[in-house]
Amino acid sequence: MARIGFIGLGIMGKPMAHNLLKAGHTLVVHSRSPGPVNELVEAGATAAPNPKSVAEQVDILITMLPNSPDVEKVIKGENGVLEGAREGLIIVDMSSIAPGVAQSLAKLAKEKAVTLLDAPVSGGEPKAIDGSLAIMVGGPADAFEKVQPILLNMGASAVHVGEVGAGNITKLANQVIVGVNIAAMSEALTLAAKAGADPAKVVDAISGGLAGSTVLNMKAPMVLKGNYKPGFRIELHIKDLNNALDTGAMVNSPLPLSAQVITMMKNLAEHGHQSDDHGGLIQYYEERAGVKVRG
Repeated sequence: MARIGFIGLGIMGKPMAHNLLKAGHTLVVHSRSPGPVNELVEAGATAAPNPKSVAEQVDILITMLPNSPDVEKVIKGENGVLEGAREGLIIVDMSSIAPGVAQSLAKLAKEKAVTLLDAPVSGGEPKAIDGSLAIMVGGPADAFEKVQPILLNMGASAVHVGEVGAGNITKLANQVIVGVNIAAMSEALTLAAKAGADPAKVVDAISGGLAGSTVLNMKAPMVLKGNYKPGFRIELHIKDLNNALDTGAMVNSPLPLSAQVITMMKNLAEHGHQSDDHGGLIQYYEERAGVKVRG
């Protein structure tokens, strides 16, 4: 069993950290909010006052934070991870951030004989809770081999996809597909409701065919109940699609569908829905069609 640090105990990070404790690892935790820290301490973890202190006590350190600036602050800021890192520390950043930021931080870490892997996840809160996340990892293969068994305590799969940055490029591809899929589902179910069909029966009829998908299986039941409690917030999907559009511009790869989806999500965010689950995108269609899909 490993001595692991975990920084960032939000919707995703808290259940992931719990799964590491359940697997028998020793855990040192830090987060901005005291509530999740106290919960993890009650479950057997040790609290640390800052990221530097976490790094001083562990051999593997996981970060799970909202965005690039948060990761940069935690790793290279005052009382940050690199101030306390010992030679040989492996940092596994499981946040979804810009690929270039991951590459920049990896270079800084290497100057201290520290290895950084970027290892974003897919699956949302339900899969974080049950430990079945899909994890995509970029960085040195030998470091990946060391941490893969630990990652599999949090996920159903952990795949090495290339050098540092490749993990987040893979995540951006994932978020493009998920975002467009949610939009397509929303568009279709709104059409069904507006045209007089029962959206629930439509879902039952199409889920076993080519239109079936994990998105349809996970998000349609929420939409049909009008339940937009976040497993993954709209504002975070906007962040990911912004990173995708920026990356696409850098490499001259067009993303017209993503550009349309982010426009719809930003509209919802501007009207107070930024903390809704991304399945709540259907509200954009409902408003314009003048119909409610939920029962």
